[in-house]
Order: sequence, then structure tokens, then C-alpha cells
Amino acid sequence: MSSNRFAPANEQMDEIRRDTLEIVPEGELARKVERSVRQGKPMVVKQGFDPTRPDLHVGHAVSLRKLRTFQELGHDVVFVMGDYTALIGDPTGRNDQRPPLTEEEVRENGLTYAEQVYRVLDPERTRIEYNSSWLRPLQLKDLLELTAKYTVARMLERDDFSKRFHEGRPISVVEFMYPLMQGYDSVVLKADVELGGSDQKFNLLVARDLQERYGQEAQVCLLMPLLRGTDGVHKMSKSYDNYVGIADDPDQQYGRTLSIPDALLEEWWRLAAGLPSAELERALAGVKENPYTSKRALAARVVELYHGAGAARAASDRFDQVFRRREVPDDIPLHVVAAEEPSLAVQDGQAALHRLLVRVGLASSNADAQRQIEQGAVQVDGEKVSARDARVAARGEQVLQKGKRHFARVRWS
Repeated sequence: MSSNRFAPANEQMDEIRRDTLEIVPEGELARKVERSVRQGKPMVVKQGFDPTRPDLHVGHAVSLRKLRTFQELGHDVVFVMGDYTALIGDPTGRNDQRPPLTEEEVRENGLTYAEQVYRVLDPERTRIEYNSSWLRPLQLKDLLELTAKYTVARMLERDDFSKRFHEGRPISVVEFMYPLMQGYDSVVLKADVELGGSDQKFNLLVARDLQERYGQEAQVCLLMPLLRGTDGVHKMSKSYDNYVGIADDPDQQYGRTLSIPDALLEEWWRLAAGLPSAELERALAGVKENPYTSKRALAARVVELYHGAGAARAASDRFDQVFRRREVPDDIPLHVVAAEEPSLAVQDGQAALHRLLVRVGLASSNADAQRQIEQGAVQVDGEKVSARDARVAARGEQVLQKGKRHFARVRWS
């Protein structure tokens, strides 16, 4: 294979360093890149994602775009689906034990990851590997060999373990297994580079040690900054409900991005917008000139990344139509419903509103619908409804609205 496919090593290093928080150790990465160019052989670059919850979000995309950079530089990327490690749960940043997931939950979550990852990564240069394929077959002797390569003292150097140990809070032995199993992924894949968020440094360093103890060259750890979520405080996470999903519809992405505090604008432009350097500098200048205009441009850019420029323009137009001019959008989804449907509990020509919200997809359950109603988030034909047992006429048409962005038109048959 010719080395002409690779950019010069110094140019590659400049691209790799961009927006990277830390490279451990950077000198080793430079040597790996130089060898790759000299031999015409791509590096193996991996990152693991445990499907503990459905859907990827723009916080995940920070490192996914760096993986895409490696692909564009000619290297091979392995997206490790942590379907087996997810059954344990990563203890990183936890103050207690994580409740275990079922295999069915992990499998369903993993399906959404597999569908969405190609919104960022190049399918031609991406391998999706499920770590259950090598972790599940391990025998007891294999696990004992793995555990013998690391010490409890080294595990307790980890901040979250150390804190829990000194405060007398329980740490299960299986939690010690997590970084070992994640590290074993790198051994199996013979990774040259592993990416992770800044909170993953300990786990990535364990993998370096394990590779050496299995007689391999140690991987380089490339740490990416964590994107704070829409609350402006915590890292983006579905647990905090402060996320923007990369598979969310354009209106959701646009509206959620607009909800971030102004103080996060520069951070989001740098980490979530995926702009070339020159365009990024112009965008950052716009933050100081007019934060509101900058935030609108950022929201459009996020939608453009995952749905295209046309969807971004349409989302912006709908936002103006619904919120700035207080109009009902033209393209509200229509639901034709029958008064005879048992789930709607129609009595005396009146349907239970909370059941109707579930029927048209504006609520996930009756309890969720009643909670939304009591919180004042529901309107019928522009009028706010607050009684949890409210009923609506089971005839004609109604426009239902939940929150600021979600509408449904009901037509009774």
C-alpha cells in the first residue's frame, strides 16, 4: 500500500491536536503517525460507547467528529459497541453502584447507536464491533489472568473509587472489572489510539498498561473535552435531560439548542458546530457582537449537520412562525380518531384529554400526560388546560399543543 494516501505526519498532527484536550503521550502519537506514513499502513483508532440509554447526542458527536478526522487522514476507526460492558455499567463519576441493565435493554439501545453513528462517521472506514463477541466467551482462568495484571492499589488511585472507599460507601468487585474489560477491548483490537472524554482518562490508561502486559505496543490516549448540556452545568447526558439528540427531528434540535445559556455559546460553537477554522473564528466573533443572532445561527448549524441545510432553514422559519409571530404551523400532523376507540374513554360525547394526548403521541403514558396538563404545558385550540381530568368534545377538530414546539391536529371521524 502506498504512503501517498496519507498527509505528511506534521499536517496530520495539526489536525489531530485541534480541539483535543490532552494526548497521552503526544510524542508516541507523533511516532505512530510517522510510522503509518512511512509504511503506508493505517492506524487502528477506537472508541467505546456503552448503549446504556437509547440514542446518541451531540455530546457524543464531539469525539465522533474527531474519529471522522482520523478517517479523513486515512486511518481505520473501530466503533466499539459496549454491549457487554454496559451490563456492568461504567462507574466513572458515580457515587454509588449503577443499577444493572437487562440484555434486552442493551440490545435495543445498541440498535439505535448502530443506526445513528453513520450520521457522523464514514461507513467505508468504520468497523462496528460488539465487545460481547470477545468478552462473553472468556473462561474463569482468562478472567483470573486479566485481574492478575492489575492491583487493587492502582484501582483505588481512581478519584471516584478513592472517594467512595474513604467515605465507607460500597464498591463492588464487579466495578473493578469495568476498566479491565474496557482495557481488554484494546488488547483484542490491538488499538494504536483510543479516544474518550476527559472523564475516561483512568480507563484509557488502564488499557495502555494491559496492552503492555499482554506484550503489545501501548495505545495512545486522546482525551476530548466534555460538552456541557442545555442546563449549562452538567455534561450532556440523557440522565440530566440536558441533551440534543443527533436523531432528534429538526425542530427539536433547533429549539433545544436555542435553550442553552449564552455563557455556553463559545463552547458549543467550538465543540458542537464542526466548523472549519476560518468559519469558526467568524462565528466566535459573532458571539460577542450579538448573542441572540449567534444562537440562532448555532441552532441552524446543528440542524444542518444532521439533517441538511434545507431542514435548517425550515426549522428556523417554523420557529419564527410559531414563537415570534405566535402562529400555528401549517404542517401539524393530522390524526383521525374515532369516538369508539376504547382507549379514549369517551363518555357523553367527551374524551379524556390525557388519553387523547397519548393517542396522538404528545405524551408517553397517561401519567405523563396528566403531569404535563397539571404543569400548564398543554393547550387545546390555544387555550391552556390545567385540570388533570379535563375532557374535550369528541367531534369536529382540535389543535393540541404540548409545550412550545409540539402540535397535533385531531379530527374526529
